[in-house]
Amino acid sequence: MLHNELASPIFVKIIAAIDHINAMDPNSELVDGQRVAKELIYGQRMSECLNAYWPKASEYLHIAVRAQHIKRWHLKRSEFAQGRAGYLQWRKSLGVFHAQLTHELMLEQGYQQDEADKTAAIIRKEKLKSNPDSQTLEDVACLVFLQHYFAPFAAKHTDEKVIRILQKTWRKMSEQARGIALSFSLPKPLAELVEKALS
Repeated sequence: MLHNELASPIFVKIIAAIDHINAMDPNSELVDGQRVAKELIYGQRMSECLNAYWPKASEYLHIAVRAQHIKRWHLKRSEFAQGRAGYLQWRKSLGVFHAQLTHELMLEQGYQQDEADKTAAIIRKEKLKSNPDSQTLEDVACLVFLQHYFAPFAAKHTDEKVIRILQKTWRKMSEQARGIALSFSLPKPLAELVEKALS
């Protein structure tokens, strides 16, 4: 969330609207002994990461980060072809869906068309290397993966696959995000996988 003195009533409303939808996720995760909707906690973790490392982020980036996975369960991986082509098509369709839904919500809450357009472009990660907000969204997603989802992912896959994913993740990140990632204290087995991936 934006710092209280910067958070306008309209911004508070859009974040609440995003959280309201994500709270309906039928998939849940155990957090501190409580079951929490999977995409609700994901969005909150994304916002926490943005606040921690990019305290001067724009309002549109704050919204994009919170809505990065809005209603993600709506488009299931199983509805797309097997294999890499199907996976890429699913990911692209998700990006378009998240952007469109956020765009609609922003207009409903009273944002202007150009503000909704800017936010949707960030969610679609347009102009990744030339739009700093798109790159920061990518950075935050990569850092949140490393902080919260890397351990369960590594537990389910071979070391070779984990190393390959880490290398891909690293290539997507800015120098700033790489520096942040290297400051994380990971359990020894995970730290060793990172070391292998980067060597």
